[in-house]
Amino acid sequence: MGNLMTDNRPWRGVLVATALPLKDDLSVDHDAYADHCAWLVANGCDGVVPNGSLGEYQVLTPEERAKVVETAVAAIGGSRVMPGVAAYGSAEARRWAEQARDAGCAAVMLLPPNAYRADERSVLAHYAEVAEAGLPIVAYNNPIDTKVDLVPELLAKLHGEGYIQGVKEFSGDVRRAYRIAELAPDLDLLIGADDVLLELAVAGAKGWVAGYPNALPAASVELFRAAVRGDLDTALPLYRQLHPLLRWDSQVEFVQAIKLSMDIVGRYGGPVRPPRVPLRPDQEATVRAATEKAVAAGLAAGDVV
Repeated sequence: MGNLMTDNRPWRGVLVATALPLKDDLSVDHDAYADHCAWLVANGCDGVVPNGSLGEYQVLTPEERAKVVETAVAAIGGSRVMPGVAAYGSAEARRWAEQARDAGCAAVMLLPPNAYRADERSVLAHYAEVAEAGLPIVAYNNPIDTKVDLVPELLAKLHGEGYIQGVKEFSGDVRRAYRIAELAPDLDLLIGADDVLLELAVAGAKGWVAGYPNALPAASVELFRAAVRGDLDTALPLYRQLHPLLRWDSQVEFVQAIKLSMDIVGRYGGPVRPPRVPLRPDQEATVRAATEKAVAAGLAAGDVV
């Protein structure tokens, strides 16, 4: 279908928030991660977002976290890599943005301050500090986990100051898409939760920071492309088929679910690091059944192994 990363906006298109393969001893398998990044691009994804919550960045050492970014850049090129640079302090987040810049990345994704319930002035100062690294920033609004809500009015301020160029919207409130477009028409809206993909695509989203393409990239890319061009005859049946899996992206156990689906389709998902624990048997059965149903429907058939 061609690459959507045009107009010097590398956050457009399908960027996969990559799961991170861990060995049995829970060390990072960088070779497997490089292979995974290359496989995603071979299956039509536009790029990757390492060191997001799906990549378990909170439980990586600084050395591991830096090497994950470098591994992705070496595998698929820096223009396709938009690392998460979240940290408790603005200085540390800026250092991660500088690391991404020096590794050759073209943009970064940044949560608001998430060690406490930050007020608007703190949020503005945080993004201003990280913007000093010189890379374009995509904000990440996840009020569920961070307790800081980047409401449309605040996003418009951040964009107006030149601190952010896009926003990964994970609130689940699809009504916000229209308010953001009114207040900041040049701010790119990115789908942040897999299970509102169709609604936000129809509302004008320019990209998708995606979870389930880790397991089913080709079908997921087909869904996104159809949705953004308004081809509901293609998108809606595919969305209905995939939704039993896509909704796991908004569950507490999303990392474990996506890694299990990767294992089932023949990729390597593997274990998670504590404090995450394996899925309960009933959860595993639900994910397994939904994944096997998707495979039986041919939704993994287009994936280059």
